Amino acid sequence: MLYTNLKHIESAQAYASILHENENVLIICGRMDSLCIPVYRIAEELESQYSHVKFYDMEFDNPETALMLALPEMTDLAGIPLTLYFKNGNIVKATSGLQTIAQVKAYLDHEFEEVFTIK
Repeated sequence: MLYTNLKHIESAQAYASILHENENVLIICGRMDSLCIPVYRIAEELESQYSHVKFYDMEFDNPETALMLALPEMTDLAGIPLTLYFKNGNIVKATSGLQTIAQVKAYLDHEFEEVFTIK
């Protein structure tokens, strides 16, 4: 179990449902260690600023992560945490390792730009 304030994904079924039901999703897959905890904290801090994005975590050692790890975008990534950005159920960005808040914000802004229309 990950001790974060993010919503947890614990099964492949939940993972599939989340991607099917939400347009913009960020999933951090990792452990409770010195590389992952800062990225969880960044996501917790940014979650309220990006209401159009759903934030989740998933434990790297959970056998159900095999679904994510099998994605072609994962072949060149090494290390944890894995941070995955999904738009309409499709992966649009994947990163691994420690990240800064500026990096995560840049990915969120680029991949999930919120478009406002003026009426």
